[in-house]
Amino acid sequence: MGFERITESPSRHRHLEKQSIPDLLKGINEEDQTVAGCVEKAIPAIAAFVEVAADRMLAGGRLFYLGAGTSGRLGIVDASECPPTFGVPYGLVIGLIAGGEKAITQAVEHAEDDPDQGWKDLLPHQPTEKDILIGIAASGTTPYVIGALKRAREKGLLTASISCNPDSPVSQAAEYPIELVVGPEFVTGSTRMKSGTAQKLVLNMISTTLMIQLGRVEDNRMVNMQLVNDKLLDRGTRMLMEKRNIPSYDQARALLVQYGSVKKALEAISNEDARA
Repeated sequence: MGFERITESPSRHRHLEKQSIPDLLKGINEEDQTVAGCVEKAIPAIAAFVEVAADRMLAGGRLFYLGAGTSGRLGIVDASECPPTFGVPYGLVIGLIAGGEKAITQAVEHAEDDPDQGWKDLLPHQPTEKDILIGIAASGTTPYVIGALKRAREKGLLTASISCNPDSPVSQAAEYPIELVVGPEFVTGSTRMKSGTAQKLVLNMISTTLMIQLGRVEDNRMVNMQLVNDKLLDRGTRMLMEKRNIPSYDQARALLVQYGSVKKALEAISNEDARA
């Protein structure tokens, strides 16, 4: 391929089977501590992508994550957390994995090897030029991801990639390549470790920053979160009490339940104050 497969480089740690449990844990932790610094180096590339992606989403575009194996699962996790966290509709952020739903919990042999399948998996969602595709591939060589990025780019979608080898094929296929060169894994080639951690950090950064740009966060609070359990209902109630100086927990909770989110309750209270 003509590029360095750093993700496949031999681990710096030897004879793991002979090490004590504390030494193994210490070694893994030492490697993990290097990840944030590698992600920091990629912030300019991440920022350049997010600025353009925010404009697309404000114009009605959707965000797609697409990957295989661990990379695909990480995209699905991030996509699935956006509706309850930020109150956006399901279908605004969508995760796709090679091999389909079965691959979320089980390895599907050769699912990542078909360069045409990624785009085929996107087609039922009727992608348009407003949409965004992020291809996630630690190795940067996954045909499923590369093929989808190439077709998406041809069709006018905004494309980005997240990989952990420099100058890989997946970077060349995307308009906005994000490279997280975290180095050899603790267990040689096990990219679910540092590479996966780095990818998860960047997905957090991208989706959270985009949601803030879309107005789904006020101050530092998730005012649009879905009230899907008692913990979130309690959190929303206390937000409402704090923001509007409501002394009664029961009153604030009743308002929250009535309007369905902190943001809507605050808007309703403001409208009532304006009419008073």
